[in-house]
Amino acid sequence: MILRRLVLGFLISASALLPSLGLAEPSTPAAGQVRQPTATPSAEREYDRGVRARLTKDWKGAVEAQRAAVTMQPAFPEAWNELGFALRNQGRYPESLEAYDEALRLRPNYPEALEYLGEAYVKLGRLDDARRVLDRLRPLDTGRAKELAEVIQKGK
Repeated sequence: MILRRLVLGFLISASALLPSLGLAEPSTPAAGQVRQPTATPSAEREYDRGVRARLTKDWKGAVEAQRAAVTMQPAFPEAWNELGFALRNQGRYPESLEAYDEALRLRPNYPEALEYLGEAYVKLGRLDDARRVLDRLRPLDTGRAKELAEVIQKGK
């Protein structure tokens, strides 16, 4: 009998602490207040969209997204670098050089952008320029420098 009263008392106390189920009804005014706002475009979202496009080798989609990102946020070196990468993979080397140059203007010691710039120079047959980039890259990132050195060696 005492146990039954304790359990009953606990259930009554606990039910008083629970929110009313009526507040969760979609027709109540509170429901509109908890709806998530629709996603608005942002440089970061466009950058992420571009990276996803790159991963599927959708170079056109990657270029479109990264151009949108740098339009919204011009001082975004990662987006400039990704733009250069996507352009380079479309064979649009002069445009990719411009994108890498902007990434490096914003972040002069950006190893990834240096490596990709060097690779673009190799594709253009500008091996001396690629070697100069390699010299800049060596003290910053030995792994990327090794990769670029291999690309230069193959490009001879």
